[in-house]
Amino acid sequence: MRLINIGPDPSLAYRPNLDKSKSKDKEDYRNFESGSLFQRVFSTYSLMHKEQTVEFVKKKHAEWTGCSHAQMGMMDAIMSLDQLVDESDPDVDFPNSFHAFQTAEGIRQAHPDKDWFQLVGLIHDVGKIMALWDEPQWAVVGDTFPVGCKFQNSLVFRENTFLENPDDRNTEYNTEYGIYTPNCGLDNVLMSWGHDEYLYRVMKFNECSIPEEGLYMIRFHSFYPWHSHGDYMHLCNDKDKRMLPWVQEFNKFDLYTKTTDLPDVDELKPYYQSLIDKYCPGILRW
Repeated sequence: MRLINIGPDPSLAYRPNLDKSKSKDKEDYRNFESGSLFQRVFSTYSLMHKEQTVEFVKKKHAEWTGCSHAQMGMMDAIMSLDQLVDESDPDVDFPNSFHAFQTAEGIRQAHPDKDWFQLVGLIHDVGKIMALWDEPQWAVVGDTFPVGCKFQNSLVFRENTFLENPDDRNTEYNTEYGIYTPNCGLDNVLMSWGHDEYLYRVMKFNECSIPEEGLYMIRFHSFYPWHSHGDYMHLCNDKDKRMLPWVQEFNKFDLYTKTTDLPDVDELKPYYQSLIDKYCPGILRW
């Protein structure tokens, strides 16, 4: 797939260091046991795991998926994340807009022929804009998980943060399959509400032309119990299983490009605006 030629390659201004020998060790990422940000992270997940119920998720679908909150272009939405620091992230403490360009550039380095993949790296967290419109961060950020069935052990802080979630005691919801049937497909599963599902809905509502593989990356990149721990496979159909390697490939860049080496966003914006114009152009409804 040919990329739009806009002159000298602006990505020369920034290439994230993906060499393990010269960067943070992989085992040091997603440390949910200690660290300077631990209390902030734990508090966010505690509220999330208490409040994310079937009833709550259905309410948020009704509130957000009609895309009636704002109208703006994708680049403006990305840059608005200058105002947001993700309270669930134990790895970084800088605005989410930088992470967007770090992820995109990591993907461009490894997959120069897949411009849609690079764009997904740039926009994958834009759903966090909900937090700028007064949605609490526990309903926007962090790992996602199905509601309406048993909460699996691989969920972050599983042992002590779901005790006050009424669905954990509801016999309709707390079994292995809960309200679902074997291999029903993730399309038919209610995920905890957050930026993944919201941005996916925005993409579909605005008829953006990102391929299905990219839409899966957007919708499920925070579903760590599935793509990193192998849980919830009993709910997956053949399509989900085909898409899983794509989500896993995306996760490498979403996670391991997080460094304090921040990109020169102004140098990179023209190239990425060309991809926005190709796949999700104009003013979008949010």
